Amino acid sequence: MTGPVGLLALDKPEGITSHGCVAAVRRAMNTRKVGHAGTLDPMATGVLLLGVGRATRVLGHLALNDKDYQATIRLGASTITDDREGEFIERADPAHLRAIADSDVISGMRRLTGDIEQVPTSISAIKVDGKRAHALVRAGESVELKARRVTVERFDVVGMRRADEWMDLDVNVTCSTGTYVRALARDLGADLGVGGHLTALRRTRVGAWSVADCVTMDDLQSSADPVSLLIDPSTLAERSFPCVQVSSDQATFIQNGRPLREVLATPVDMVTAVLGPDRCLLALVGPSSSGGAYLAVFVP
Repeated sequence: MTGPVGLLALDKPEGITSHGCVAAVRRAMNTRKVGHAGTLDPMATGVLLLGVGRATRVLGHLALNDKDYQATIRLGASTITDDREGEFIERADPAHLRAIADSDVISGMRRLTGDIEQVPTSISAIKVDGKRAHALVRAGESVELKARRVTVERFDVVGMRRADEWMDLDVNVTCSTGTYVRALARDLGADLGVGGHLTALRRTRVGAWSVADCVTMDDLQSSADPVSLLIDPSTLAERSFPCVQVSSDQATFIQNGRPLREVLATPVDMVTAVLGPDRCLLALVGPSSSGGAYLAVFVP
């Protein structure tokens, strides 16, 4: 018997892990096959995309999309986790903090905009010698991660508040996958010589999906028919990827695994969804030297 299939765009609440959200969806929809794209820490809220059933095959490609965040950065102190949940490492001299002008902050943010080399936050899910970095840090071990190239398209301040020992910045961030907003807070504080960490984080968009598309955890748990909250695979494909529609004969070829050069009129140059004559999602395909490669096939 076929179980539920589709995408759930969830507005993740604070205080629960992304895996905890997966567990809640499994219980609500009575299925084991659930995954998520792009982890959010327990402190963070906002857009978490979850795949159910065969839709889990799409998640790895959705996770590669750029993202929007709203965040609050506190300048004046550093923490071991680069956010409010970690122990304080260092606090700034209040006189030094007061001497920082608004223009200094904006200049520092500009230096962290564009294509930059960023060292991921130490409590990331990146593996070091087979173990998650965050697990090593919380066990008291020192972790050094390599810098990686990321793109910060937008890093704008929309509000500033000052006190004797801290300065809070409300910011909007648009960035590529793999960018850590906590690391932006850390690096901005280091650049200004006062330390910095994140006190709030909300993801407002992942690719084509925004908070406006999301249901809440209360919606999920109170719904008499949670499966009705799922976005069907065809809608998922049409909103997330460029699409190619094929004929019935071509659809049969795809379901039989025939080479894409025998099916598609022109090679694909990016991840593309192939839809049948009834606009049913048949496959995700990507570029290759042979004219295209199957990334996932969805047999009706």
